[in-house]
Amino acid sequence: MTATLTIGFLLFDDITQLDFTGPLQVLSRVPGAKVHLVGKTLDPVRTDCGPFILPDTTIAACPDLDLICIPGGFGVDAAMQDAEIVDFVKRQGAQARYVTSVCTGAFILGAAGLLAGRQATTHWRYHELLTAFGAEPVKARVVRDGNLFTGGGVTAGIDFAFTVVVELAGETVAQAIQLGLEYDPHPPVDCGSPDKACVHVRGAVEQRFAPRMEAFEGLLREMRATEAV
Repeated sequence: MTATLTIGFLLFDDITQLDFTGPLQVLSRVPGAKVHLVGKTLDPVRTDCGPFILPDTTIAACPDLDLICIPGGFGVDAAMQDAEIVDFVKRQGAQARYVTSVCTGAFILGAAGLLAGRQATTHWRYHELLTAFGAEPVKARVVRDGNLFTGGGVTAGIDFAFTVVVELAGETVAQAIQLGLEYDPHPPVDCGSPDKACVHVRGAVEQRFAPRMEAFEGLLREMRATEAV
């Protein structure tokens, strides 16, 4: 693969850092990749764990993308309601070869009308809420439906990116990138999905998520009510 591949990551405040930097680290190594970090402005974008990310282009100046990727994070709430962001995602999604998301970034695709009638995944705790945008939730780490690729929660973004690399450049290139990154995970604990968690661990995580889920579900109800008016 030698042709230029224009990739754009949408950035917004309170993005989950690894949702973005995991796929970036992988996809930036695809031969011919030209990566744009797209913000509403060129001001630093705040992540959920301290660091700031500098966009290199704005929504207004961003060229047509071959691949658009939408990360997740608590900032998804505001982004879903931001007409400029939603219009940008809708416009790029209509012409891009690949439309993608990681974790709760799927809900921004949904707000842009890009999930209706499509299979998709997201973070396990938000999974069933994808139906709010007409998607069919599929319990998998990475889900493909045509040109739509969605990744599960946070760390699934790395597996998502390798899935896309295989599509773009083939298994040999994907393997070379994997080896270069020494991506050979052997976690010291094995509780990375709800199916693997004991009742006590899952209960504790559910309890921590409860206020967040109540607020997010309320936002989705408000958005549906507004659309119905």
